[in-house]
Amino acid sequence: MKKALVACEYSGIVRDAINSMEGWEAVSCDLLPTDKPGSHIQGDVLQILDRDWDLMVAHPPCTHLAVSGARWFKDKKAQQAEALQFVKCLLEADIPYIALENPISVISTKIRKPDQIVQPWQFGHGETKATCLWLKNLPQLVPTKLVEGREQRIHKMPPSPDRWKIRSKTFLGIAKAIASQWCSFIDNRELVYREEETPKLRQSKPTNEDDPRKPRVFGTER
Repeated sequence: MKKALVACEYSGIVRDAINSMEGWEAVSCDLLPTDKPGSHIQGDVLQILDRDWDLMVAHPPCTHLAVSGARWFKDKKAQQAEALQFVKCLLEADIPYIALENPISVISTKIRKPDQIVQPWQFGHGETKATCLWLKNLPQLVPTKLVEGREQRIHKMPPSPDRWKIRSKTFLGIAKAIASQWCSFIDNRELVYREEETPKLRQSKPTNEDDPRKPRVFGTER
């Protein structure tokens, strides 16, 4: 059973998508309790990075990182530096396969550019919300369902106590692509590694006595 850590997720959307894959067990972790029943650790994710995870999908908070809030950057330099350090710890974790997602943010300029930018409308949702992906040993996601509609529903939402929670949730179509494509990629890659590491039996060359095609040679009597 392979283990996946879904860091900074309380919704359980990505966690449950990975758990739907055969041979996988996913656990979400966040400072908040999970929104729905499932394997969840409430606490600091940095304290559990060393638990022999095979895959980590991380969703670090973007409050101090997203360029949509650039006008306030000058007033929260310390918070931004702390947020960037958190991102670095996640990206540098000793986990074989890592994906970290964030909106358009200063991660691109302060750490490195993303490996891919995806949109909900590439995965069955007629909306726009650019999501950057920083990948370690993982391929880019392949769009699963291109749909019409470029509605900025999330951006246009009216103020409400839960607006920030709704904005931070992963679209289900993207979550399903993460689970099906990356889990399958890891499964296939690990299978190839096992086959390559399996020692091949050395075949000895047949001797005259072993080879039925050659006549046996008998010595003459003295």
